[in-house]
Amino acid sequence: MTVVPECGLCKASPMRIGIIGGTGPAGSGLALRMSVAGHQVLIGSRSKERSEETVAELIAQWPDHALKFDSGTNADAANCDLIVVATPWDSTATIVGEHAEALRGKIVVTMANALVRVGKEFQPLVPPRGSIAAHVQAEIPNSRVVAAMQHLPAKELGNLNHHVDSDVLICSDYPEAIEVVSDLVAQIPGCRPLSTGRLSNALALEAFTAVLLQLNVRYKTRVAPRLTGIPDVDPVSGRNMKLD
Repeated sequence: MTVVPECGLCKASPMRIGIIGGTGPAGSGLALRMSVAGHQVLIGSRSKERSEETVAELIAQWPDHALKFDSGTNADAANCDLIVVATPWDSTATIVGEHAEALRGKIVVTMANALVRVGKEFQPLVPPRGSIAAHVQAEIPNSRVVAAMQHLPAKELGNLNHHVDSDVLICSDYPEAIEVVSDLVAQIPGCRPLSTGRLSNALALEAFTAVLLQLNVRYKTRVAPRLTGIPDVDPVSGRNMKLD
């Protein structure tokens, strides 16, 4: 594991968040939630024009919220304080590799899942190095890669009228990065961040999405994980884990 310098992010303070590939449902939904939480969000895209269109659409869709976004390219997003990669899984590692220098020393969150639909079933794929997150970490060894938010339903994430109601399983080889991302997740109403350990666990997190999607098909709903038996207070971080 490459040693990278401290990122210097203050967990409690607003930050500048860049979303690479942020024009899709998951990326734009997360942008909404982070903007409402008080962060400055830049929605990145290969096309700046597409980013501008998405920003205009989000502001028009939610006129009662004081939404503030920046629009720009993926390169602009990579220059933010913390970066989320919301591109399709098969291009995630390639895209972060293109911006490796800008991402040096930063927390990079990947929310992709390697899945394929075979008939009526979703099946997980095993990408290089076992998971999308591990593949991304190999492409940008001087960054702190975090796997998180693979299980959040994009439609609910993008609906500010409702809570998301989901536990968010998070893993990384950098405990301080897990803490920063956990604090961001906790700012999404209805979401509870749970640390699941090292980045090697991303394989299980990503593959489990296939199970959730299969449940959606079977029961014609949108499911999200909610775990029982978690103590009210995290014994390591001291964070209040009690559900509202």
